[in-house]
Amino acid sequence: MSQYSNQVLIDHRGKDPATKFKPVVMPLVSLAAILFWVYVPMFFQYLSYLELPLLVTVYFSLMKHNQIMGTLSGAVIGLVQDALAISQYPLGMYGITKTLVGYFASSLSLRFDVDNHMLRFVVALFFYLFHSLMYWVLTSALLGQSGGFAFPEVLLAAVLNAATAVPLFAILDKLKQRA
Repeated sequence: MSQYSNQVLIDHRGKDPATKFKPVVMPLVSLAAILFWVYVPMFFQYLSYLELPLLVTVYFSLMKHNQIMGTLSGAVIGLVQDALAISQYPLGMYGITKTLVGYFASSLSLRFDVDNHMLRFVVALFFYLFHSLMYWVLTSALLGQSGGFAFPEVLLAAVLNAATAVPLFAILDKLKQRA
């Protein structure tokens, strides 16, 4: 294997790789991200592209290295986001998509070193695209809403969210509990 791949691939055998946080960190950060998503675009329209609840879901799922915790955190964040969202869609659309994101991000963290900034950028980019595509599929299939998938706009928003994710993840890394 090359030197780079040895840095990205990790081996968790015999260790507990999960990152520890104080018990109030996950709920407070998640709530702050959801409230940002709901209220800030009302005053600053140009920040409406930021999907902070998704980025927080991805971060905590990556750090916990546990598929059950990733799935549960995604479901809770998504359902709270659904409850606070002012939309015509029924409760559960964000819950379903964030549950899938949480599960897959946790699964990814079991195989790769998620402290790599480039990998974090790529993961955030991928999961934004995945989240948008899943939301569109659910809206089309379950609700019968017709509408095109605006790929150029989604791709631009994915790049902007991924660029936001790298410094956001660095800030959230400072909230880790010291061993």
